[in-house]
Amino acid sequence: MVAKRVLLFQIAATLLLASAVAAAAAAISKTGCLSKCGEVDIPYPFGIGTNCSMEGFNITCNDTTDPSKPFIGVGNIEILNISLVVHELTVRIYMAKWCYSESVWSADATLSPAYMYSATRNKFTVVGCSTLAYIGGGNSDTVSYTSGCVSICHEEGSVSQGPSCDGLGCCQTSIPTGLNVSNFYFDPNFNNSSVQSFSPCSYAFLADQDWFRFNKSTLSPNFGNKTNYLVPVVLDWAIRNQSSCRDAKAHPDNYACRGGNTTCVDSTNGPGYLCKCSQGYTGNPYIEGGCQDIDECKLPHEYPCFGDCRNIPGDYHCSCPPGTHGNASKDNCTDISSKFPLPSRLAVGFSVIVVILVALLSCVIISTQKTKHKRERDIFFRKNGGFKLYEEILSKEVDTVQVFTVEELQRATDNFADKRVIGCGGYGMVYRGILDNQRTVAIKKSKKVDERQKDEFVNEIIVLSQINHRHIVRLLGCCLELDVPMLVYEYISNGSLFDVLHPEHYTSPLPLQARLTIAEQAAEALAYLHSATNRSIIHGDVKSLNILLDGDLSAKVSDFGASQLVPMDEDEFIVFVQGTLGYLDPECMQTRRLTDRSDVYSFGVVLLELITGKKAIYADDAWEKRSLATSFLVLMKEQRLRDILDNKLIGEGGEQLLGEVAVIAKECLSVKGEERPSMKEVAERLHSLRRFRLQPREEYDPGEIEMVKAEETRRCTETDTSGYHILDSSMLLNNVDAGR
Repeated sequence: MVAKRVLLFQIAATLLLASAVAAAAAAISKTGCLSKCGEVDIPYPFGIGTNCSMEGFNITCNDTTDPSKPFIGVGNIEILNISLVVHELTVRIYMAKWCYSESVWSADATLSPAYMYSATRNKFTVVGCSTLAYIGGGNSDTVSYTSGCVSICHEEGSVSQGPSCDGLGCCQTSIPTGLNVSNFYFDPNFNNSSVQSFSPCSYAFLADQDWFRFNKSTLSPNFGNKTNYLVPVVLDWAIRNQSSCRDAKAHPDNYACRGGNTTCVDSTNGPGYLCKCSQGYTGNPYIEGGCQDIDECKLPHEYPCFGDCRNIPGDYHCSCPPGTHGNASKDNCTDISSKFPLPSRLAVGFSVIVVILVALLSCVIISTQKTKHKRERDIFFRKNGGFKLYEEILSKEVDTVQVFTVEELQRATDNFADKRVIGCGGYGMVYRGILDNQRTVAIKKSKKVDERQKDEFVNEIIVLSQINHRHIVRLLGCCLELDVPMLVYEYISNGSLFDVLHPEHYTSPLPLQARLTIAEQAAEALAYLHSATNRSIIHGDVKSLNILLDGDLSAKVSDFGASQLVPMDEDEFIVFVQGTLGYLDPECMQTRRLTDRSDVYSFGVVLLELITGKKAIYADDAWEKRSLATSFLVLMKEQRLRDILDNKLIGEGGEQLLGEVAVIAKECLSVKGEERPSMKEVAERLHSLRRFRLQPREEYDPGEIEMVKAEETRRCTETDTSGYHILDSSMLLNNVDAGR
């Protein structure tokens, strides 16, 4: 009998869940408009036909195929899926093809302003041997290329076995945010007909990074035929009639988040904003009244309750019926009478009466203690900047930070045991912790509390909550319950770059290729902070201690206690100078103006650590303290660079490459900030140097390379009207060969 009841309950729950899903699906489109095209749901703000979509989101449904296929606007970009939850479209676009026996097959795709190519979901991929290709926006006369990728394999045996793209037959690289035009360009000067027998064609395409897996058969000329030269690409879409939620709310007539129970979030890919249903609600936030309360009691598989379930707006309450006890959200309730016989219940009742009497006698003391405890918690909350953080969360609607209790963090760190300490910085201790869900994290606990440190603590939460980059340490949450504030980060396993470069005991030295990779990744992260977010972020304390390394020796920029958000209506601003001796920008110390070029200067010192193996403040042969930046600039002026370079790296045959890095570092250390390159330029130049490292070449006279570089710069200035050009080291060497 019990089994039959359970079965009937499961069947009823399944039917209720299906009806809820069907009701939600019916509400995703505008009234009177088609909700599907073929097998693809069409939610508003998308729509088919007149008055069925928001401006820029119209869809054409091609009924000549079976099943029907939706396309963006009246174009030829087919839609595979539309997501309201993550605001993504999966579409198909053409790849570009170049063969030795055929002309170039171009594949250009221009999106409407509502869409941007996802910089986190897509990769620019180049397939073929001796192939250099670029992706960018523009036309045949003026093209601005944003990313380049080179694949090198001189013989069939050198082709990678896959499945990853490592530059030998296949190359992959990221694209920047804000890209909505894709043009592909093959560099004809890089091709080598000797590979034609095993790599007759080359391909360039932008695709979902989870779609493509490389193998040798990909080099076949029939590679594109398998998909009709169409590849899946993920697009980020947003409402772009205003640049942010703040601007959108100032124009309520055009505000896209309709009805109540909605949340507005700023777009992370280009200008604009997104609408989402609030916690505990589901539906379409772009339709009036589209976000409906989830009746959790009718969805027991998702929201279990083994007792009395009561739905409340945005949540539900689950409790055991009278006469039973237990945790109804996790397990069945137990009958009190079956667990406690009459004598036991009498004893419990007597005990309860005694406890009540004691409680009544102690109520004044307890009330006083509660008031005192609440006052202390409020004081701690204010000291830790809780009110400021709360105001920022409300104004920016940041919902990515989890608030932990002190008990959770005590369990994670064995009550902050000394054996859990993994670092000690200027602002506090860092512990390795394991949360209840078995996730390993790093917990930063301040040493003491003062007004300045309070601002830094809140500032670090605000800054990190707006950052999403693979080479930046991600903030997971914070704790405000004690007098000592705490932050919870993702755990990075290999410590800091400083620890690897300057170990207490001798270890195998970090090879030059790994150092170049770390430098490039750190530069990409800083460039992202400076230019790829809605508001520029200046790190303010760039140093090797704040560049962490994961298990694959990938760089992760950390510690944003000194970071600043640049005001949107100001080009520069005055701050209290912070940082670390040896890395501080001399111009910033004089003017007290912190700019993105201050980070460039500090990064230049990090580059010096990488190529010299010395600390920012080091002891010379006479054990006198020296500034690495000052010593380097003096030796460069005297043409004695070799005296300060790391001999181990020179032994790897990298003296010429070290010289190129030294030139970049020298420019970063310019006294005037305006004469320093941007972090984006530094990242691109390091990328070119690291790619050049993959292709062995004979030694060239540096004078020849500099002459060719000057000529290339002059030519690009005269012909490139876009104002942006990538000068690749391998292209320079080809020109040197031609000059010979």
